[in-house]
Amino acid sequence: MHVPMKMAAMDGNSGFDRMKEVKEFDESKIGVRGLSDSGITSIPRFFIHPLDSLPCNNLNSSTNTTSIPLLDLANLNSPTHRPKIIRQIKDAASTWGFFQVINHGIPLAILDETIRSITAFHEQPHEIKAKHYRRQEHHGVMYTSNNDLYRSKAACWHDSLQVYMAPEELKVEEDIPDICRKEIIAWDFHASKVAEALFELLAEGLGLEAGKFKELGFMKARLFLGHCYPYCPQPDLTVGIKSHTDAGLTVLLQNQVGGLQVKHGSEWVDVKPLPGALTVNIGDFIQIISNGEYQSVEHRVLANSSKEPRISVLSFNNVGGWKESDEFGPFPELLSAEKPALYRGFTVPEFHQSFYSKGLDGKNIVERVTLH
Repeated sequence: MHVPMKMAAMDGNSGFDRMKEVKEFDESKIGVRGLSDSGITSIPRFFIHPLDSLPCNNLNSSTNTTSIPLLDLANLNSPTHRPKIIRQIKDAASTWGFFQVINHGIPLAILDETIRSITAFHEQPHEIKAKHYRRQEHHGVMYTSNNDLYRSKAACWHDSLQVYMAPEELKVEEDIPDICRKEIIAWDFHASKVAEALFELLAEGLGLEAGKFKELGFMKARLFLGHCYPYCPQPDLTVGIKSHTDAGLTVLLQNQVGGLQVKHGSEWVDVKPLPGALTVNIGDFIQIISNGEYQSVEHRVLANSSKEPRISVLSFNNVGGWKESDEFGPFPELLSAEKPALYRGFTVPEFHQSFYSKGLDGKNIVERVTLH
């Protein structure tokens, strides 16, 4: 495998042409996995983040005593258990915006096969993976390193396989790499059922009909992501993924290599991998339409100092089936003289423009539509 000479190590301050080196890296199609496997001992300079933005230099570190809520979804449809689960998910979504779930209905074999297949994809020789390497956000199948590589100020230490499962699953299935096609389709089927159940619980927690989120189109746009965070030789100089928020409802499966952190107040809290559990988080769209009842919180992934890669599989459930002119805002049923709207209406194109016009970062759409 060819590792471009100028990327093989950090140079001094002089003569650094960031865009040239980014383009050279991108066109090599080796990803950070390729850099890591090449045995480099220092990371290319465009991966280095400003000191004040690195995890070791901002806010408080995680404490061992704090953890995100854990919800048991067993007996979800039991009249005696469901009200308790609704209260728990409402509390978790309101105070944390992040929680883990067990007894979610996805067989352990499906979880294991999903992680194993995504690991196998990323472990393939560069020449095979490179066939899928491209930059075409918003549709189809794409293997790449850093979606926002050309928009961000500093790159992050991860590679991703991305598949738009809905609304175009019938067109996209044949394009999914053979090594993980069956597993991605199975994961999407099961994760969608979990997401639908969670949307119903979240709606009932707001005092709304169970199908309210689905009626809005929340099951119509689904994105699959299979991230690989390989070993990083200088994990204190970069991050796996920088601090950001998501858009809709995210369902996450991770292997046992940690690194995910959630911002809770002034503290960053480790999300410890729990075998068999899924991690769920609320996105900006849900915070806005719930009129702030549910919270979308910033989260990040540390650069991986472990020789074993961190693998994470995500299902993003976003609004689909919208028209350009459709305006979204807080559910009218939640508003009153005592509880006025905290956010103005917005269109999905405005939402997307806020998300994709620059590098991955904090809650810019929430800030943009907040009424003062």
